[in-house]
Amino acid sequence: MKVAILGTRGIPASYSGFETAAEQLASRLSARGHEVVVYCRSHVVDPSLREHKGARLVHLPSVRNKYLDTFAHTLASSLHAALATKPDVALFFIAGNAPMCRITRWAGIPTVINVDGLDSDRSKWPPVAKAYLRFAERNAPRWADTALTDSHAVADVFEQRYGQRIGVVPYGVEDPGEAPVGTLERLGLEPRRYILFVGRLEPENNPHVLVEAFSRISAASARDMKLVVVGGAPYADEYIRTVHRRGDPRVLFPGYVFGPGYWELQRNAYVFCAPTEVGGTHPVILEAMAAGNCVLVNDHTPNVETVGDAGVTFSGEDGVPSLTAELERLLGDPDRVEALRGRARERARRYSWEAVTDQYEELLCRAVAARGPGALPRELIER
Repeated sequence: MKVAILGTRGIPASYSGFETAAEQLASRLSARGHEVVVYCRSHVVDPSLREHKGARLVHLPSVRNKYLDTFAHTLASSLHAALATKPDVALFFIAGNAPMCRITRWAGIPTVINVDGLDSDRSKWPPVAKAYLRFAERNAPRWADTALTDSHAVADVFEQRYGQRIGVVPYGVEDPGEAPVGTLERLGLEPRRYILFVGRLEPENNPHVLVEAFSRISAASARDMKLVVVGGAPYADEYIRTVHRRGDPRVLFPGYVFGPGYWELQRNAYVFCAPTEVGGTHPVILEAMAAGNCVLVNDHTPNVETVGDAGVTFSGEDGVPSLTAELERLLGDPDRVEALRGRARERARRYSWEAVTDQYEELLCRAVAARGPGALPRELIER
């Protein structure tokens, strides 16, 4: 089966959960004998890289603009897939790309889209963009053969909002094992002496709330604890400057950290905090649990679904005061933190990328098989 993956920045993953999902699925589907083509933005992924983990990479230009980058690149990718690549099935990510599903379906290519966590709820979008995203979300199940999301809580909201139930396949997580690479030493950190945030530095992810809450922790509770804010975001320079200004000398902003360095930070944090208030299953929360972190999250429903009883929540409605209080409780109770680490590791085992790939492979095979007899070998249809 020939699979095209469209709508992300491309692989190797170097930005968000979409790219991580694309890379994990591409490598695993390739290992299972499928031919995988991943569309990449030429200003993000090195155009000289033609293959990665068994997948073929197709580099296409885009419009480097906050509102047009994803749309323009996915439009070009859809046309290329329909006219040149001609895959057996197309897998799109991001609800805003839903209109391009019509291009691949017009070309007779079965099409699946993951609408993720309802992007229209993100505060970064102006009213016109939000209206477009709601339009795209509403029509995604009609424009694609199959629409899905990564969280049952998001599927519930989608059904309430648009009157249609869509499928659910969560994101996965892979524990790469221990690989210390000196990241803590480089940043001047000590194991278990810092709180960790990882994510895009955008308002709905609330890094500013965490920075403010950390500044309010009493000196007796904080002792020599630091806060490490890992990440960045294109087109958000002013907001990032605002977050930086709210920090004090105990707050570190190392930018993006990937690979072994990222996992070293995850494994050695005292607490991982995800104050985000939108989206579905956030990969960084899964990764924090897999790393054996004590996880503290905003009580946004999909976050609660992800951590279950293996994490701690604070009130997103109350914001800074609630987060400050929960941080102080955890800082004052290391035994509870240690117990939560064990629960987190156990819960993370439910979210293996192999199991997630099984679900995607079944979805993609069924989409192809719907063409009619002979579209797929019988062993794939029956898998």
